Amino acid sequence: MRPAPPIGPDTAPVHRADLPEAADVVVIGGGIAGVTTALYLARDGLRVVLCEKGVIAGEQSSRNWGWIRAQGRDEAEIPVMLDARRLWSSLAQELGDQLGLATCGVSFLAPDEAAMARYEGWLDIARAHGLDSRVIGRQALADMLPHRAGWAGALQTPSDMRAEPRQAVPAIARLAASEGVVIREHCAVRALDLQDGRVAGVVTEAGTIRTDRVLLAGGAWSGLFAGNAGLALPQLSVRATVAATDALPEFWSGAATDSRFAFRRRTDGGYTLAPGMAHDFWIGPAALRHMRAYLPMIRRDLRLTRLQGAAPKGYPDAWTTRRRWRPDAPSPFEAMRVLSPAPNSARVVRLQDDFGAAFPQIGRPRIRAAWAGMIDTLPDQVPVLDQTPLGGFFIATGLSGHGFGIGPGVGRVMADMMQGRSSAHDLSRFRFARFSDGSPVRLGPDL
Repeated sequence: MRPAPPIGPDTAPVHRADLPEAADVVVIGGGIAGVTTALYLARDGLRVVLCEKGVIAGEQSSRNWGWIRAQGRDEAEIPVMLDARRLWSSLAQELGDQLGLATCGVSFLAPDEAAMARYEGWLDIARAHGLDSRVIGRQALADMLPHRAGWAGALQTPSDMRAEPRQAVPAIARLAASEGVVIREHCAVRALDLQDGRVAGVVTEAGTIRTDRVLLAGGAWSGLFAGNAGLALPQLSVRATVAATDALPEFWSGAATDSRFAFRRRTDGGYTLAPGMAHDFWIGPAALRHMRAYLPMIRRDLRLTRLQGAAPKGYPDAWTTRRRWRPDAPSPFEAMRVLSPAPNSARVVRLQDDFGAAFPQIGRPRIRAAWAGMIDTLPDQVPVLDQTPLGGFFIATGLSGHGFGIGPGVGRVMADMMQGRSSAHDLSRFRFARFSDGSPVRLGPDL
């Protein structure tokens, strides 16, 4: 079976519901966080409209690795992630095989003893949250996963999962629509309608919707939208390349990564491959404006980053992209319906070489499809999940490449927050004001 390409600019819209004049909540963005928030709000009895400038899951929510992991996360994310795993299982009971959900385990493969020491240190966090994470040594790993990569061992969490991104988010969106969420694709929200500093509605390219609550879950576009509303959100994005192999023998049923490449078993019989955490970054005006906030990340992770020149025309941080626009005229969101960067072909070739060298019994894999996505990130690599200083305006963004797995947990958190319910979790790590109140930048784990 040939792997399907990610959802993209050529994907026709499916959801074309008429917009109502008013709603209890409007959600901006049809990725995993926006779709699940809309679903849970509807199940709580609210009238919900979801507007997507392109198509559901057209950007990073269909382009990621498909991992659903608690392993290796920032400690503040783990309680939300554990909720997310339960919610994934519940959604799978409703949707069956449409999600491609499987409990398969996630492994971080250690290139050396220093990495093993970091993994051992993270086990203290895992134990505090009841995770089944463990560290195994060189020989035990070689017995489980024959290889020639010389790995010193691995950190493993058997209860972690995988799913098929291209299938999962559209399936959840169809479920949300069947339960009353009004979903409109090819419908950009241009701006907030503000009265006395509070949300009174949204202006879309198809008309105005009255509402007093709005969620911005716009992925790589969130910083641009927030800036036009007068809010400073220091968000940037990086290009991450992904590839799918031809069908291969099932030598490993789960997901794993080392410092060079990552791999995950797919339901079509192949493997999803990615160049580990390596990525490409285009320099634009937001990058210069927010450089100070990103200095800790730059110092730690620059080795993983390949700097590019100016971002392509129409990208969120391109030099020619407008930062301000009127609600009665076309916005940057209509100019680029789907942000669909070309993959880094050199990284794909290196992936094949590295994989074949590590697993000579499998050999150099044939690549059937390759793509890339723009990962939205924040200076500390954890998201904003919070209400903003504009009354009724909430943001869930900056999931930094690990949003697919935690997505349903974020949806539940935001649905509760937008109804004024107290959260069972400490969400202070995710507050909007942490980048402006003098708090030091505290980076997420480096595992």
